[in-house]
Amino acid sequence: MTGVSEGARGLPDPRLRPYVLEYEGYLLRGFAPGSHVGMPSTVLTVIVTIDEPIEVAVSSHPEQAGGCWDTLASGLTVRPTVIAHQGFQHGIQLSLTPQGARALFGMPTAALGSWMVGLDEVLGAGAAELYERVSAAATWPERFAIFDEILLRRVEPVRWNPELVRAWELLSGPDPGVRVAAVADEIGWSRRYLVNRFTAEFGITPKDAARLARFGRSHAMLRQSDVPSLAAVAALAGYYDQAHMAREWRELAGMPPSVWREREVFPFVQDQLPYGAEPSCYD
Repeated sequence: MTGVSEGARGLPDPRLRPYVLEYEGYLLRGFAPGSHVGMPSTVLTVIVTIDEPIEVAVSSHPEQAGGCWDTLASGLTVRPTVIAHQGFQHGIQLSLTPQGARALFGMPTAALGSWMVGLDEVLGAGAAELYERVSAAATWPERFAIFDEILLRRVEPVRWNPELVRAWELLSGPDPGVRVAAVADEIGWSRRYLVNRFTAEFGITPKDAARLARFGRSHAMLRQSDVPSLAAVAALAGYYDQAHMAREWRELAGMPPSVWREREVFPFVQDQLPYGAEPSCYD
């Protein structure tokens, strides 16, 4: 069976960009039933489905059973999620920054932790309106505009501790050589105080933030159609060696990267689409 994918990516309204990095629309149909892995990341995930709910077979939180959601929001985690599908998925996924949790949900990222909840639990009545209007819209630009409208009604500017902001920027940023002790020194905090403040806000430790950033770099490279060797990916992402990357992938994704590449059947459409692109099909 040959699946077909359609999708688009879009930037939110400039007033939302400190809080929402991007919109990713997806429509995948004609695939064989199966499952795929929702990867840990340095961003929070919001999903609004169209036509069919998303089915979570295995939650990233060890105490949360799977379930089905029309909309969902999740915090930061160091565990994978398993998504079951019947060969069809349709919806929009948002990548929220930790500031977005404060600005849109009125809570720190740590309050969500690795739990998944219905979007109504954190966005209130706007979640039902969002779901209904997005489902009724005919095009990706229309849907993205609905997100802009509803989220702008909700957003409240956030005043963050500047040292905490800097710590997050460094630990979740592109530098593969970042070290927790060096970050603590730069912002003028003890390592213990940094760990306590950081974990209370983000729900993960500074060390785990650096791990997720490194994992994210390797994941992004492995999602491309032209992938470097695994040894090269490991070096570029900031791992000591390929074996180190494989160990981290087993913990964060549930399998080594080579196995994930073999098993993941959904094409990586969103990585191929420019921002604001109209839907296009890939066989």
